Amino acid sequence: MRRGPLREGAFTSPLHEPRTAVVLGRWLGAALLVCFLTGLTSHLLQDPPGWLAPHLPARPVNGYRVTQGLHVISGIAAIPLLGAKLWTVYPRLFEWPPVRSVAHALERLGIAVLVAAMLLELFTGLLNTLQWYPWPFPFRQTHFWVGWLATGGLLLHVAAKAPLIAAHWRRVRPGLAQRRAFLGAVTASVGVVTLTTAGQTVPWLRAFDLFAPRRPDLGPQGLPINRTAAAAGTSTAPADWQLTVTGPRPYRLTMAELLTLPQVTAELPIACVEGWSASAHWTGVRLRDLLDRAGADADARVRVTSLEADGPYRIMEMPATYARDPLTLLALRVNGQVLDPDHGYPARIIAPNRPGVLQTKWVARLEII
Repeated sequence: MRRGPLREGAFTSPLHEPRTAVVLGRWLGAALLVCFLTGLTSHLLQDPPGWLAPHLPARPVNGYRVTQGLHVISGIAAIPLLGAKLWTVYPRLFEWPPVRSVAHALERLGIAVLVAAMLLELFTGLLNTLQWYPWPFPFRQTHFWVGWLATGGLLLHVAAKAPLIAAHWRRVRPGLAQRRAFLGAVTASVGVVTLTTAGQTVPWLRAFDLFAPRRPDLGPQGLPINRTAAAAGTSTAPADWQLTVTGPRPYRLTMAELLTLPQVTAELPIACVEGWSASAHWTGVRLRDLLDRAGADADARVRVTSLEADGPYRIMEMPATYARDPLTLLALRVNGQVLDPDHGYPARIIAPNRPGVLQTKWVARLEII
């Protein structure tokens, strides 16, 4: 019944077959599973439900750096894997008749939703690493829910295809030479994109960081930034700046008074949702010392308010597990230098195992809750 390039027998490559699809599906499934679990971790650390917030751990120190780095690395690796997988199975889009039964129609509809969700998830995630949002919907919420849709669709697809997957799971002997060459090329492409982008979070791959949007050693005082002081309207701190701390015993401190308090230096990473991270030596006053001075209870939360006039993270709340951690600082210096305005002068929060957007810059107020 069909004519032209989509006629029966038009797809002559021997690689459009189940074994190749199963092998690629295993690799793609592993990448998407890592991407989903680490993305879920990032979402819960950044925007936890109320019941979970008091139980978020401040350790390991590099926890968010590792999980978010893996999230972006596995997401980028999934792009060539998804392309190869779709190329292997796309002739099935043109099978004839297009619908044989209600069950077949539902299966095809499910595959269409799965493919669309995966493409949208990887496309928006990749552009997020560039901080480019050419769409009208909010990225973080959309990315979160489409991730659930893609993962659920993937699990249903695996369940529906389980007999076919089982039949072609083991190595077929003798192997198809074209298959080995094709899978080798896919492996090489995944290796190249990983090697040339993972350096933005993996220090020992930094020399190969050719295509990642960030280098972790470039920026003011040798650290990258996402939001500049100019963008936040905080390029010049008020001449009469004081830190306001509210609680049972409220008080204010000038910069000179802050500098007379015990200063602590800690090596902590800045790790951002876009996948880049960098470590630095931060010096300042332990947050718990400031809270104790205000008479805070041991389980009190802290609301931190920035000098910036607007922005989704102008106000940040910190659970007691972070606020009481000895490594959580109100930082005044980085790498031995007074904070650059782009890094939060006059003061900023730095805490272990926290997303970068919650490491509030240009701090003006600490409120004990």
